[in-house]
Formats: sequence, structure tokens, C-alpha cells
Amino acid sequence: MAVFAVFQASFLLALLSFRTYQSEVLSEPLPLTPESLEVSINSAQQCLYLQWHVHNLTYHQELKMVFQIEISRIETSNVVWVENYSTPVMWNQVLHWSWESELPLECATHFVRIRSRVDDASIPELSFWSNWTSWEEVDAQNSLEEDPLVVLPKDKLVEEGSNVTICYVSRSPESNISCAVEGIPIHGERLSPNASAFILNNVRFIRETGTNIYCLSASNVSGTILFVSKVLEEPKDFSCETRDLKSLNCTWDPGRDTTLQHQFSQRYTLFESFSGKTKLCEHKKWCHWQVAPDSQETYNLTLIAENQLRRRNVSIFFNLTHRVHPMKPFNVFLKSISATNATMTWKVHPVGNYSTLLCQVALHGEGKVIQHNVSIKVKGQYFLSELEPVTEYVTRVRCAAANHFWKWSEWTGQTFTTLEAAPSEAPDVWRNVKAELGSHIVTLFWRPLSKSHAHGKILFYNVVIENLDNPSSVKLLSIPAPANGTELTLDQCSYQIHVTANNSVGTSPASVIVISRDPGNKNVEEGRIQGTEDGFSLSWKPPSGDVRGYVVDWYPQHPHCQLQWKHLGPNTTSTVIRSNAFRPGIRYNFRIYEISTERIAYLLEKKTGYSQELAPSENPQVAVNNLTSHSFTLNWKDYSTDSQPSFIQGYHVYLKPNMEQCHPGFEKVVLSDDSVCCQYKIDNPEQKTFVLENLQPESYEFLVTPYTSVGEGPHDTFTKVTIPDEYTHVLVRVVLPMIFCLVLLLVLCYLMTQWMKEKCYPDIPDPYKSSVLSLIKYKENHHPTIMNVHDCVPDAIEVVNKLEGRKIQFLGARKSLTEMEFTKPAYLYLLPTEKYSGPGPCICFENFTYNHAASDSGSCGHVPVPLKTPPSQLALLTSPENLLKSLEQNYVTSSGESPAGETSLNYVSQLASTSGDTSGDKDSLPTNPPGPALCSEYRTQMAVSLGLASPSPSENSSLSSITLLDQGKHRH
Repeated sequence: MAVFAVFQASFLLALLSFRTYQSEVLSEPLPLTPESLEVSINSAQQCLYLQWHVHNLTYHQELKMVFQIEISRIETSNVVWVENYSTPVMWNQVLHWSWESELPLECATHFVRIRSRVDDASIPELSFWSNWTSWEEVDAQNSLEEDPLVVLPKDKLVEEGSNVTICYVSRSPESNISCAVEGIPIHGERLSPNASAFILNNVRFIRETGTNIYCLSASNVSGTILFVSKVLEEPKDFSCETRDLKSLNCTWDPGRDTTLQHQFSQRYTLFESFSGKTKLCEHKKWCHWQVAPDSQETYNLTLIAENQLRRRNVSIFFNLTHRVHPMKPFNVFLKSISATNATMTWKVHPVGNYSTLLCQVALHGEGKVIQHNVSIKVKGQYFLSELEPVTEYVTRVRCAAANHFWKWSEWTGQTFTTLEAAPSEAPDVWRNVKAELGSHIVTLFWRPLSKSHAHGKILFYNVVIENLDNPSSVKLLSIPAPANGTELTLDQCSYQIHVTANNSVGTSPASVIVISRDPGNKNVEEGRIQGTEDGFSLSWKPPSGDVRGYVVDWYPQHPHCQLQWKHLGPNTTSTVIRSNAFRPGIRYNFRIYEISTERIAYLLEKKTGYSQELAPSENPQVAVNNLTSHSFTLNWKDYSTDSQPSFIQGYHVYLKPNMEQCHPGFEKVVLSDDSVCCQYKIDNPEQKTFVLENLQPESYEFLVTPYTSVGEGPHDTFTKVTIPDEYTHVLVRVVLPMIFCLVLLLVLCYLMTQWMKEKCYPDIPDPYKSSVLSLIKYKENHHPTIMNVHDCVPDAIEVVNKLEGRKIQFLGARKSLTEMEFTKPAYLYLLPTEKYSGPGPCICFENFTYNHAASDSGSCGHVPVPLKTPPSQLALLTSPENLLKSLEQNYVTSSGESPAGETSLNYVSQLASTSGDTSGDKDSLPTNPPGPALCSEYRTQMAVSLGLASPSPSENSSLSSITLLDQGKHRH
């Protein structure tokens, strides 16, 4: 026992000692310092990742602690970031923290350290900071490639409007490195001899392919691309619906596109919270979700939109049966179509177990839309009534869920046209009656029926003419459409006219008008009316008796414009005529008729007016009449006042005299061109003549213009009139007849002279134009021409010439002739020789005055030949060839070379036999040449002087004689 007691006392003493030690230990708190700090780099995201753990924690002990983290750059004293990180800490737990650097980590060396404290109210004694860990150095430049110049960060993605820091790192210290963004230089801060940083504030989107940034040194260039994204927006109008209760179709508005390339663009994901299912959507605006086969009705869908910079989401909660959007109906048909009715049928697609759908039928036609609702199951039918004949309609149908309306389906429809029906209204008919030669010329007018009343295409109009004085006399006219009127010639009986319109189905009601014996066009004074922008306002006094109504018709002052009319009720005494056809400056004539109970029209009033009056654009064409030495008359009677653009109130006569004083009745005015003239005012528009009197013999200029309430005609060109002197006028009356008589006398004298010349002194005929030439055959020249001298072979020569005081001796004839006076023309004949025993002489020509030169030029004339040799020495002692040579030498001699009194005209002609031998040598002439009974070939004619040179006596001559005869012995 004692031993046990001693042992127990010893144990208690030891336990007391341990308790005392433990209390002392716990009284001194143990520090909870972060240990094993490790720092890593993520260059792509420009982040520092830290991890550490805390010792001195008991097992299963959990404390809430705060860790203070400091980050320095370049030097430990340059602290750029301080952050307190709070987190619960457990025993042996590894803690993590990250920091994203605005400056690329490769641009500078970073240092990190950390300390901690307990943030737990139950242990206040541990709420002090521990000691700092040692600085951990982070140098990311070691991860760079061996490029001499690097621009960082590489391909960074940022949001539009954010601030970005870029830098460059050079392997060798350089001070002349420049950087630019899209060609615009930028300036930054030098971090070290090898690096500089640049801050870009509020960056903007430039293009999808990014913003170009580059740096340039003396020997190197480097750059990077900065991708700028639009800010990702939250999806709008997120909605999901089903068409068959088997799938959901979700749609949304993505908002503004981030305008990035595919690898940076936003992504959309659907997440359903009840089932926990997720689906990545392939499209940016819609996505399909397969409905679960377990008939899940309630859905909570979340749409998540995200990119590398931001994340957005939106959620909806709905019941599947409340989001039914049926598909559009199909098999739409129209049947039993008539003029006014039709039946429409269609089918719908089934939607799950839904048995009832609400369908809406819309009918479009004639610019109107009529809608009807009908409930159906699978097939639908609707009866369309009260339709218009021959009208095209479009009918459409759509459906929606009847119990929980969500959306209408798409429209589907058909087009159809109703059939024709008989016209439902009588044509609107009017007439115009003119009395002519004991008959009535009735012009009928009618307006085409409107589409709603025609009920089809009008084929023709029937006009039935009934004689009221002889009811058995009925006449039917069929007028083919589209005619809108016809003309009738009626006698002076009363007639009732029925007009109907007809189509392929039937006839319209008839319009009836009555033409009485008295056409009712009594003389009514025409009044004036002024139109306005609203039209013409007309009013009239009602007649004393009963009337069926009134008709107002009107027409413009134009021969080719059609009559228009308007029917009015019996209680109407005023109306406004409106028409888009009314034009300014056009006069319109209105007539107001009453329609009696017998359907007879009687004229009440006539009015005329303009919708808007315009100033006259043309002046009258003025003629000047009765021009005297002191007056003249102006006349413009052809000027029509009815066809003018306004009511003519009178005329202004302008006169420009040479004197400054105006004539009586004129007043001095200044025109628009600042010229001064005299004006006379004519107040009567029907006065179209004006006499200007008391004028002086001088020139005047005048102009006549019409004037109206809105202005007068243009002041265009003045017409000039010259007033003749009184004596000049008388002189003209005397001189002109004398001149006429003198001219007539000269003409008569000329005609008498020509007649005398033709009878007594006719023109010498031109042998070149003679018909004899057509009978001649030429020896050598085949072209018609006058003979040359070489072709002339004379047989004999007879000279008829009388030379005063001279004698001519011909040796061959051995006799002389007495002197002869040249009192008459001389003739030269070619005669046969004395030894010629052939037939009588050939055809002879006389007075040929044409020489070789004249024939070449196409003219003729006399050739004077001087007489150089005395006649006593003229002899033919040579051959004909020598004679021809002599003749040729003296063939042409100018008349200017002949002395006065020594020149006479001599002519030589040659006739050759047609049967003789013409192919022989012309140099020799046979003594007895054979020849036919007559000669017909004409060769040449020429002028020969009588003073031919005598040939040599030794030459032989074949010409036997030369005879000189007087005028009475020549031959014809």
C-alpha cells in the first residue's frame, strides 16, 4: 500500500509539473507564418501564380486567416501591388493565389513576398502579422526567344475602351528605338536600359484582324497585334417555344456583335437547372432543346453568353404547354364558288394531345379585310358570304392554341375570283339636244358602270327609242362597249329613250330620258362665275312646279373636250362642282337644267367662268387699213375673246409718235422696259377697230394688247406704219400706170421685132445640125464633124463675085470679066469640069460661114479673107492638090488683118460621089471619074480668099476651067 501511495503521489506530482509547463507554453502564442512560397508564370495570361502552406496548425484545426501579399517590380522597394487575401486555412492545406499584371511580365523582374495573421475572434491573441517571407524573384525574360527586339504582349485580347500597357525588350541597350500604333508614334517610360513601357488609354476597335503595333530600331523591327473586342452584351428577348411538344426552339437577340475572329468570338450555352443538362449552341441567335421523354412540363433554362473577357447570362421559367406555337395550316381549298359565296376548307398539324385549336380566317378584297374566328380539331371549314361578283379575293387562315394562347401560326391562303352577275344599277345617262333643219340632233352620253355595279365585263349597251306620239314606233340600237355615247337624229315628235348596260349574264335597269317637241333650250342670259381652289360654286332659284331633280353639265371652251354632268336631288338648289380636270386659264361653261316629272329637261341658267384667270399670253393680230396721209385704221376682228385665259375687259392701244405730245384721247405711260409711249383705253371688249386721225406724214409705231382683271397682254414688238405725203400719194397713182404702160409697149415692140426678123430676115441654118448629116458616109472619120481642108477635093469652082473697078483673068478659061459691084451676097459653087460627062450637079450649099476653128468650138461665124492677089493673076494651073494647099494656107484669116475695102467673103464647098472610088489617092484626080447619077456625101465647107497665089506654070492641072458667073447664073 505504501508503495502504491508513493507511486500515486509521484504521478500526481509529475502531472502537476506537466500542467504547469503546458500552461506556460500556451501562454506564449506560436506564430503561423506562410512557408514554402512558390511563384510561377503564365505568360499567355500575364499572371503570377502563388502557392504556399501554413505550419504550426494542429490536426483538424481550421482557422480564418488573412494573407498580405506584396509585389515589387524591378526593385524590391518599388512595390506595385499590395493585397489582403482572406481564406479559411486547414492543417496541411496548400493555398493558391494569382495576380494578373498590366505590364507584360517579360518586361521587368518582379519580386513577391507574403505574411499572415489569424482573423478569428475566438483567438484574439493570434491576430498579429507574422514575419514576411523572403522575397521571391521572378524573371520572365529568360523565357523569351533569342530575338534581338521583342514587343509584348503577343496577340492580347482586350475590350474596347480599356487601357493597355505594352513594352519592348531589347537584347542590347539601345536608345533610338521608336514605336507606333497603326503608324502613329507613341511615347512611353523607360523601365531599364533594355526595356520601355507604353500605356494605351481607351483603345478603340479598328478591324477584326486586330490593331498593328510595332517598334523599330536601327537594325531590327518587331511588332505585335492587339485584338480589341466590342463589349459582350447580355442577350435580349430570350424565349423558348414548342411546335409539336417534342422539342423546344429557343431564340434571342445577341445584341451587338463583338466583331472578333472565330477563336475570340462569343459562345452561347443552354443550361436547364431541373435536369442539370447543358447544350452548347451552334448558332448565335437560336438553339434547339430536346424535350425529355418523361413528359417534363416545367423548365428553367439559362442562356450563357461568354467570351475570353466576359460572361453574361439570362434565365426564363415556363410551362411547356403554355408555349405552344402551331405550324401553319395546309391543304387550303375553295369550293362552291358563285357570284356572292364560296366555301373554304383547310387542315392543321396535330399538337400532342391538344384537341382544339383556334383558327382565324381573313378575307382580303376591294381594299378591305374581314376576319372571322373558328374553333377546329383537325379539319376546318368556313362559309364566305356577301361577296362581290367578278372580284378577286385572297383568303388566309392561321391557328393558335385555344386553351393557353401563345402565338399565331404563319398565314397560309389561296386566291379566287367570284363569278359574274347581272349589272345592278342603271347607267348614268345625259343628253345634248340641237335643233337643225326641222329635226333634233340628240347626242347621248353615259358613264361606264363602276366595277361594283357592272358585276362583270359590259359587252354592249341597248338604246331603245320610243315615239311617244306613235307608241307602236320603237327602234332598238345596240352599241358595243366601250362606247360611251351615240348620236341620234329625231324628228320633232316627243321621244322616250331607254339605255341599259348588258354583260354575259344579264341586263341592268334602264335609264330613261324624254326628248320633247320643244328641246327646252330657251334663251337664257349667261352669267359669269369665278372658280376657287375647291371648284365652282353654283346656285339657282327653284322653279314653281314639282321637279324630279336637277342636272348640271359643263364643258371647257375647247371643241374636242367631252361634256360632263352631275345629277342632283329635287331639294337641291346649290352645289360645288369639283374636278381634277379643271385647269387655270381655261373657260368652262355651265348649264343648269330642271328635270320635270315627265323626265323632260328645261334649261334654267347658264354660267361661264375660270377656275383661275391668267393674264393674256398673246396679243391680237392687227391689220392696218385705210392708210391715208393723215389717218389709218387698226383692225383685229379675228381676235376671239372666248378662247382667252381670262375675261377680256377691253384693249390698250399704244402709240409711239416722234413728237413728245400725245394725241387727244391718249395718255402718256411708261412701259416695263422704261420706254415712254401714248396709251388709249378701249373699254368695250367687242370693239375690235380703232381709227387714228390727225396724223402727220411720218412713221408711227403701235401695239394693241387686251387687258383683264389679272393683267394685260405682253408688251412685245411694236408695228411700224409710215404715213405717206399727200402729193406722193397722188404721184404714185399717176406714175404706176405709166410705168405699166411703158413696160407693156416695150414687150409689144420686142415681139413685133422678132416677128419681122422671122419673116424677112430669117436666121442662117446651121449645117452641123442639119438632117442631111444623117445620110452622109464619111471616108475616114467615123465621127460626125465638119470636113477638114485635106478632105476637100474640088471638081470645079464657080465664083460669083462682082469686083468694082477690077478684072479677073483666068488663064485656063482665056477670058476676062468686067468689073462687078458687090451689091448682093456672093455665092461659091463647085461645078463639074467641062470634060465631065456624068450626071448633073450634086447638092449645093450656099452662104456657109463656118470655118474649121468654128466647128471645133461648136460655134459658127463668117471668116473674112483679104484679097491679096489681083484677080487678073488668078488661074488654076496646078493640080487640085496644089489648089488645096493654097486654100489651106489662106483658110483662116482674122478680120482684123484685112484692109478696109479689100475684103470680100468667098465660100468653097465639096460634094463627093458615093459610088466613085473613094479609096484611091486623093492627090490625083481622074479625068473622067466614074460616078453615080447623084452625089450625096458632104465633106467640108471653108472660106477661101480670091487672091490665091498663082501656081507654077510648069505644074499640070487637072482642073479644066474656072468660071466666074454673076448672081443670076448660079445653080441651086
